[in-house]
Amino acid sequence: MSVLVNKHSRIIVQGFTGKEGTFHATQMLEYGTNLIGGVTPGKGGTLHLDKPVYNTVSDAVTQGGADVSVIFVPPPFAADAIMEAAAAGIQVIICITEGIPVQDMVKVKAYLTDRPGCRLIGPNCPGVITPGEAKCGIMPGFIHRPGRIGIVSRSGTLTYEAVDQVTKAGLGQSTCIGIGGDPIVGTSTKEAVQLLMEDPDTDGIVMIGEIGGGMEAEAARYVQRYGTKPVVGFIAGQTAPKGRKMGHAGAIIGGADDTAVAKMKIMEECGIHVVKSPASIGETMRMALAGELVA
Repeated sequence: MSVLVNKHSRIIVQGFTGKEGTFHATQMLEYGTNLIGGVTPGKGGTLHLDKPVYNTVSDAVTQGGADVSVIFVPPPFAADAIMEAAAAGIQVIICITEGIPVQDMVKVKAYLTDRPGCRLIGPNCPGVITPGEAKCGIMPGFIHRPGRIGIVSRSGTLTYEAVDQVTKAGLGQSTCIGIGGDPIVGTSTKEAVQLLMEDPDTDGIVMIGEIGGGMEAEAARYVQRYGTKPVVGFIAGQTAPKGRKMGHAGAIIGGADDTAVAKMKIMEECGIHVVKSPASIGETMRMALAGELVA
């Protein structure tokens, strides 16, 4: 079992024929992902990468049975693309686009509240991958190995580092979820952790956060109350200079609890195995699974 995407998912790409959509759709197909086609308005009825192009997401759902969409639409139009996918009945929407205006995402968030059967991952995220089954996004497929460790991360690059560490520890991954680094994202750290905590084929969870916001503290308190599996945590930005603008729009320290030190303290108090370096993630998870660590 996996969460969000698997070999049976019927996946489309919005922005299919654009430069980014074409490149990453090609990578997804080469990985073996069940990509059934894509959407580019005005090009419906044609073929691209030997897959059908649809004018609308609704056409992709009714004609192709699509249930997952990966969005590579430019920022000014990405919010509309998300809402179009939701309106068409897509169950999992994965928005890779970076730079969507916050005001647009406020509207998207409100729109999705009336559609509980639809889950948004992102925006500004690397995507979701269930190794050996489906790659939906921009992550490098070759570093992933099928296994039983779930990974949740706000940082794309650190997602890859965690994957590499877990792979080198001989564990492999069940599903890796990059939730995105923007101030407003569709799925929170806690919600992603909960998906993996409830997945019977996930034995342990790696949770990677960063400075700014309260998502990691919320997730930690969920783990403390409901956790049944070991969780290894890391917070990026431990050496962030005061007043310096950081890379992610969501990495804004608004109070004392938003710092790396404060988050790490909360996580430790909630029973999470916190590491100070991403280089320790794999070995720490291996030790936690072996019962060599005490929370």
